[in-house]
Amino acid sequence: MVDQNIVALFRPKSIAVIGASEKPGKIGYAVMKNLVEYGYEGKIYPVNIKGVEIEINGRKFKSYKSILDVPDEVDMAVIVVPAKFVPQVVEECGKKGVKVLPIISSGFGELGPEGKKVEEQLVETARKYGMRILGPNIFGVVYTPKKLNATFGPTDVMPGKLALISQSGALGIALMGWTILEKVGLSAVVSIGNKSDIDDADLLEYFEDDENTNAILIYMEGVKDGRKFMDAAKKVSMKKPIIIIKAGRSERGAKAAASHTGSLAGSDKIYEAAFKQSGVLRALTIGEAFDWARTLSNLPEPEGENVVILTNGGGIGVMATDAAEEEGLHLYDNLEDLKIFANHMPPFGSYKNPVDLTGMAGAEAYEGAVRDALANPNMHSIAVLYCQTAVLDPRDLAKIVIREYNESGRKKPLVVAIVGGIEAKEAIDMLNEEGIPAYPEPERAIKSLAALYKWSNWKKKQKKE
Repeated sequence: MVDQNIVALFRPKSIAVIGASEKPGKIGYAVMKNLVEYGYEGKIYPVNIKGVEIEINGRKFKSYKSILDVPDEVDMAVIVVPAKFVPQVVEECGKKGVKVLPIISSGFGELGPEGKKVEEQLVETARKYGMRILGPNIFGVVYTPKKLNATFGPTDVMPGKLALISQSGALGIALMGWTILEKVGLSAVVSIGNKSDIDDADLLEYFEDDENTNAILIYMEGVKDGRKFMDAAKKVSMKKPIIIIKAGRSERGAKAAASHTGSLAGSDKIYEAAFKQSGVLRALTIGEAFDWARTLSNLPEPEGENVVILTNGGGIGVMATDAAEEEGLHLYDNLEDLKIFANHMPPFGSYKNPVDLTGMAGAEAYEGAVRDALANPNMHSIAVLYCQTAVLDPRDLAKIVIREYNESGRKKPLVVAIVGGIEAKEAIDMLNEEGIPAYPEPERAIKSLAALYKWSNWKKKQKKE
């Protein structure tokens, strides 16, 4: 049963910003501005000790000197006051009946034992009143289906089906910006900071049943309750894929993580084993994590092992084939079935998988080949590769793939790699905006498809056991 207080973190009917500011450049102003600009439709109550009027984009807000002065109920209170005032504010929020408190303020457990003690007292106070705390030491929370952006990060987050959880604040904000640039759609962004109360496992349980989330990506430095996390991860992995970037792999990196968010990183081998048991996919770089996240949050599970590669260049076809073999993917090799692609290539083309449509392949060749591959029940996954030539504008190829994939009902995994210049980048963006994973390198497309197979195969294995 999902904790209703955590539901209030993503679907609050009303929000107070405690420490709201009328001055641009202050965090208390940025949080207010993001709530307004991203289109949050609930009530917003600024709380400012001076009771100043706050104006955002022409909208004027009356501020209250204390949360206790707000006339209505408040579901969520975002706290951005200095650390020394936070204990009193938490107590007042409890008296007010607030459900959940994202505490942006830093200066707690990450400073050492004294700060840790104060952090523990905050949690005690919250428990006394039946509240939950997110943080402290965070940049906030985003939930795109409810137009909620209670952060001091970027405003124009692209809606999608991936939930992003970050233990690092600065990196989390940077990743938000990166997803906008790279056209990665997000359902949620949660900065988790010191994890004094709400932790990764609590969030996994929420996202397990969230109809707006298909996959979860976590940047993690450490966990406090390993057993709780493993149990939650294993349960959620049966329904939705989880990708983790676990920092602190080296001894020195682990020490740096401990000083950063006050988290104990622990032995990396233990994490590695725990992730494998729980069905978690571990990415070693940010790029790899988001590459996988594109396929895992947008594509259906494959119904079988047969992969078909369609290409106009022998070179990228060979590179993709190497990557497929390294990743244990099975390239479909039934020539009777593959012969259908001969209809879409000149006599010197090759319909052996990888299917080489040749450098002469134009719009008709790709259209026919993609359509036939999608229609054949023995071809379970498709990789469409394209080297930019004068024969076919990559953006026209993107339009063909989008149309054919949508008309086929999107029942099979399909990934795309387009190698080329500015037009290739525009084509890749067009595809990603439509939720079709597209990459500038063939290996990245294949490895992302392999991540989908790894998760799907783990799940099947669990069901057998």
